[in-house]
Amino acid sequence: MSTMDYTNTYTDTRGHTTEPLTFSQAIIKGMAQGGGLFVPLVLPQLSLDEIVGLGSLDYGAQAAFIYQRFGVDLPAEQVEALMAEAYADNFDAAEIAPITQVTPDTWVLELWHGPTSAFKDMALQCLPPFFSAAIEDKKGTDPQTPPSLRAEPPEAAQRDRRGRFPSVLNRTHLSGTAPATRNYLILVATSGDTGKAALEGFKDRAHTRIIVFYPQDGVSDIQYRQMATQQGDNVAVIGVLGNFDDCQTAVKAAFNDPAFNQALASEHNIQLSSANSINWGRLLPQVVYYVSAYAQLVHRGALAPGSELDICVPTGNFGNILAAFYAGQIGVPIGRLFCASNENRVLTDFINTGVYDITNRPFRLTPSPSMDILVSSNLERQLFELNGRDPQRIRQWMGDLAATRRFQVDRDTFAALRASFSADWVSSDECLMTIKTVFDAHGYLLDPHTAVAWKVAERLRGENPVLVVATAHWAKFGADVYRALNGLPAGSALPAEAAALGDVALNHLIASTALVSGGRYCFDTSTLTIPEVSGGRYCFDTSTLAIPAPLAELNDLPIRFTQTCEGTAQAVQQAVLSTLPSIS
Repeated sequence: MSTMDYTNTYTDTRGHTTEPLTFSQAIIKGMAQGGGLFVPLVLPQLSLDEIVGLGSLDYGAQAAFIYQRFGVDLPAEQVEALMAEAYADNFDAAEIAPITQVTPDTWVLELWHGPTSAFKDMALQCLPPFFSAAIEDKKGTDPQTPPSLRAEPPEAAQRDRRGRFPSVLNRTHLSGTAPATRNYLILVATSGDTGKAALEGFKDRAHTRIIVFYPQDGVSDIQYRQMATQQGDNVAVIGVLGNFDDCQTAVKAAFNDPAFNQALASEHNIQLSSANSINWGRLLPQVVYYVSAYAQLVHRGALAPGSELDICVPTGNFGNILAAFYAGQIGVPIGRLFCASNENRVLTDFINTGVYDITNRPFRLTPSPSMDILVSSNLERQLFELNGRDPQRIRQWMGDLAATRRFQVDRDTFAALRASFSADWVSSDECLMTIKTVFDAHGYLLDPHTAVAWKVAERLRGENPVLVVATAHWAKFGADVYRALNGLPAGSALPAEAAALGDVALNHLIASTALVSGGRYCFDTSTLTIPEVSGGRYCFDTSTLAIPAPLAELNDLPIRFTQTCEGTAQAVQQAVLSTLPSIS
């Protein structure tokens, strides 16, 4: 038997991947058989000089460098071209992920400059080009295939001439004739931002269709309009009569249902894949922006090379903060990771106790809907990395969660968790008060998710400077930002004149009011990298008050999608089968 360099290959957290996959196979497959998530077999190591040196490159070049170090199975020049496509004029900031200094020792990493004004664009402008490249090059040849259709060849036949391990399963096993290119269906569960970002990234891509499920009453008005007005012939959006956990559980069940997968393959010649953060192709681009942020701060002279940086991340599904952990694992000098939760504080409680328990935990709708999550998918990857990469314990814990809605990690894993992470949560009223407090003090307008992170950073910070991760533009949550700036409690009714405007028009009112705020703030419209002090107050570029054009124009777009379904696995699968004929 020949040997193989495992450095550039992938396994899964539950130990069901018997042969390592390439990057392309992992992103097309999305999720492993048995429900596990793909992780690199070996993490690359970057020197401090390499990390700091990235600060002189543009963002696309930084991303290409990091992808190549992770062993992406595409030629270097193709990776560079795909990154240039992913991070171009589709972002409204030349830096792609600019950093704004708000206080002397607090920076905000702005991840909302993409086409949908949310941090999900950082990954979902990147994943689709690589997904398409894998299809075209026929690299991702191990899609979600029903076990009943699998026919394993002799072991010697499992390697191709370049040493990779493509699955032998293709259309030949169904009809005897392999199609030129396989077709894929991207299934997405969204708590608000992923859906629009995935729709925008995959719209009208050849051999790919995408269906997004969202909790019907669990997203903001603008998040709903962004999805319901989406253009593209290969897209569909369906509201679920339930919460995000119902959406996520039902979509995961679809991946693990052999009969459903067989129906898709035999009747539609379609294989499933995912654009949620369970897909490694979603997570790796997030690692990039943490490496880039550190390089950018050093390049600007804001950090000394090698100095530790604490990072505070608002998170519900754990993928965003997990990416920061991976950045630290490959060499970035990261200090503490602060996990910021809203009133759905299951992650905070877990980090502080080692017990993950949702048996009697109420699901709360908050001003930060993208964090309204109780079952955090990417926590599985984090536990795998902290428990010595033991898939047996992952299977046990995830099995306990599915069966009893509770699990408890062992003492060593808990100690490893506490060594890297601190956590706290913020009430909905505190979140809105933080928006007003920061704006009054610094003239910087936060969205409700970033406000949660800001408040937690204030509570948990030590001596290190802190990078607060801004995950969305405030204008996606106009009603709650209006409540915040006017001192209204969370969930309160808006004044009639404000309610009548609708969120899109309300955003213009907020921006106009903020800009004529009686001279309390010093705004400098020149391009600033680090704010200048003027009369004891900071002067800021007014860009955080400008409303991105795609949001401002939403009221002028027709609603295309109004379909709903129950929040069960059976209902979601039936909705997929009934919707497929209408998208191409």
